[in-house]
Amino acid sequence: MGKTIAEKILSEKSKSDAYAGDIVVAEIDQIALQDGTAPLAIRQLMELGVEVKAADRTHFFVDHAAPSPRKELSNDQKFIYEFAKKIGADFNPPGEGIIHQIMVERYVKPGDLAVGADSHTCTYGGIGAFSTGMGSTDVAVAIALGKNWFRVPESFRVELDGSLPKGVFAKDVILKLIGDLGVDGATYKALEFHGKCARRMSVEERLTISNMAVECGAKAGIFESDENTRKFLAELGRESDFREVKADEDSEYEKEIYMDVSSLVPMVSKPHNVDNVAEVEEVEGTEVNQVYIGTCTNGRLSDLEIAAKILKGRKVKEGVRLIVVPASRRVYLQALDKGLIRTFVEAGGMVLNPGCGPCVGIHQGVLADGEVCLSTQNRNFKGRMGNPNAEIYLSSPATAAATAVKGYITDPREFL
Repeated sequence: MGKTIAEKILSEKSKSDAYAGDIVVAEIDQIALQDGTAPLAIRQLMELGVEVKAADRTHFFVDHAAPSPRKELSNDQKFIYEFAKKIGADFNPPGEGIIHQIMVERYVKPGDLAVGADSHTCTYGGIGAFSTGMGSTDVAVAIALGKNWFRVPESFRVELDGSLPKGVFAKDVILKLIGDLGVDGATYKALEFHGKCARRMSVEERLTISNMAVECGAKAGIFESDENTRKFLAELGRESDFREVKADEDSEYEKEIYMDVSSLVPMVSKPHNVDNVAEVEEVEGTEVNQVYIGTCTNGRLSDLEIAAKILKGRKVKEGVRLIVVPASRRVYLQALDKGLIRTFVEAGGMVLNPGCGPCVGIHQGVLADGEVCLSTQNRNFKGRMGNPNAEIYLSSPATAAATAVKGYITDPREFL
């Protein structure tokens, strides 16, 4: 019997013949922690008092509160830095960018097994890795031993057929899928993406979809690696990291989902759950106070390019705050070189340093009581952006940019 991508990677890393439902102990290739979760993992390691065996594949990031707005967070960040230097682990200071973007730019390879103390670690499936979020204690064990136990997940095969229409993007695809499945419709499953549309997608588009796999409960969201993956890695100077990762033709799936994207329209997730999804026309006209373009979901160069295309020569509506945050220093520099940053500033937007910014509600863009934000992030839970008395809608960067111009949720197709 053939194997899914999840079964193949976990078999390889555990040196066993593993299938869905099996429990394996597997060697981990990459480990990631951010400033919100790392302190607990470090303290757990200190309590264990064991020798750290995986410092060479452990990466710490300061991205959630970057730079820190409070002394308590500053002390935590100092604590992380000192520990990383002590054990010889990688440390990424404020300004380098978001944990998931940097992990994809620099470290994770197709076929890797990666874990992170952050639920959106599943992002790396966009380049053909099995990557998943864990609690801080489990990640501490991974740092100490370089391995951990896993239950091999059952897989859903998601067939993406057709071509994306004008004004419809990868974010709309994953919002539609989450709306159909529900927030717990794929709990502890691996979503495996196939089909003509999936094969045509750029790696940046795939990363957007993999990033949000966890929003329907999935353990991982994985694309096969192919020539698009090779090209992506080559542009980063990492072509030697490429390997082909594919499912077997006779692999077995718990469920198969077919989606013809040709008929898809721009989608919006309404407060206060990601699966509360509607077509844009159902919410068009909803007034907003803030628009946020960025995050580990949609802060990459192609996201900024489509937003800038809509905003070029236009102004942000009076009374609306537009906040733009590139996902990494590399993306920021690329956007500078292409004139995108100038476009955002001339339109009346604010461009912040690379990081998580307003998404986590710690600083930089906290909403006031009763305010409405349209964001390109991955979650719209009550209080997510720092105020439980505010409302968050989710959309693609194109819908967000069009909304910033009009001052209310807007179908982006009229601008494209």
